[in-house]
Amino acid sequence: MEMPKNLLYLNHQMLEGLTLTTDDVVSRIEHLLRGSRQSLAWNAPKTVITPPDGRYMMATLSAADDPPFLAVKSLMLNPRNRERGLPDINSLVTLLDSDTGFPMAIMDGNWITAVRTAGLSAVAATRLARPESCIAAFIGCGIQARSHLQAFSSLFPLKEVRAFSRGSKNRDAFCQAVEKLGISAVACRNAEEAVKGADLVISTVTLSPTLVPFIDARWLKAGAFATTVDLAASWIKEHMRTFDRIVIDDLEQEAYMPSPLVDAKWVAGDLTGLVNGEVAGRSSDDEKTAFVFRGLALGDLALAGLAYQRACQLHRGYLIER
Repeated sequence: MEMPKNLLYLNHQMLEGLTLTTDDVVSRIEHLLRGSRQSLAWNAPKTVITPPDGRYMMATLSAADDPPFLAVKSLMLNPRNRERGLPDINSLVTLLDSDTGFPMAIMDGNWITAVRTAGLSAVAATRLARPESCIAAFIGCGIQARSHLQAFSSLFPLKEVRAFSRGSKNRDAFCQAVEKLGISAVACRNAEEAVKGADLVISTVTLSPTLVPFIDARWLKAGAFATTVDLAASWIKEHMRTFDRIVIDDLEQEAYMPSPLVDAKWVAGDLTGLVNGEVAGRSSDDEKTAFVFRGLALGDLALAGLAYQRACQLHRGYLIER
């Protein structure tokens, strides 16, 4: 077999231009989660380094035989980047052929992270949220909020989006993005005002050593669904037990982590079990449900492989000669 002569590079703008839909993303993630039960896809627990100065360094690894790709993502979050005019999170994804090991592509990890995270939330929401959910509350209004807005507005008949952020600039910009979708936007003064009465709650608060939990699960109405993109760090831990059903992303990965996202006795199962029918989804209209997650490497693989295949079809990206 001849080794490919070129390596494909896809930047953020190129990835956005591929116009992958929420259905595309959800379908590929579900395909890999089902494949993991058939030993056709594999997901390693993420590796994390947390220096005492507040930086969060992380690497993920996942692979599949169908399609035959291996993805590695390197990511770092540094809250001090804002003072430098830089994004809080910066990352890179490399894609290899999972059979030969030949490098196939390098791509912007920030786009992959944003879209795959919303995709994971969407996979959970299709099973844990009420289909008629029409009011969404966003706590945190940055990049992850925008990717979740795109995903959830395509899944649910949203009529109203409430937004709360510690900074009014991000909140107001997010509200403008909501209105461009033809959805009513409400800028809220605090998290409680946003959450009470909402059908969907999406928390995307930036992690930092000084973050004090402030979202109370007791505010949620019966039948609400929450997805905690921020490792549930913004949620008051002892009140998470008020959820009737909590699903996490990966039980195996969670077992490796030094501190649990939530108390293990409150966890019904993980996303793989949910997709494969081993864990029950929503059981009644009144059930309060939550998806609490760290991030699943199979999500990175799903997006990276999907983006690579679409880019090849459309002849997009820069070719780097080996």
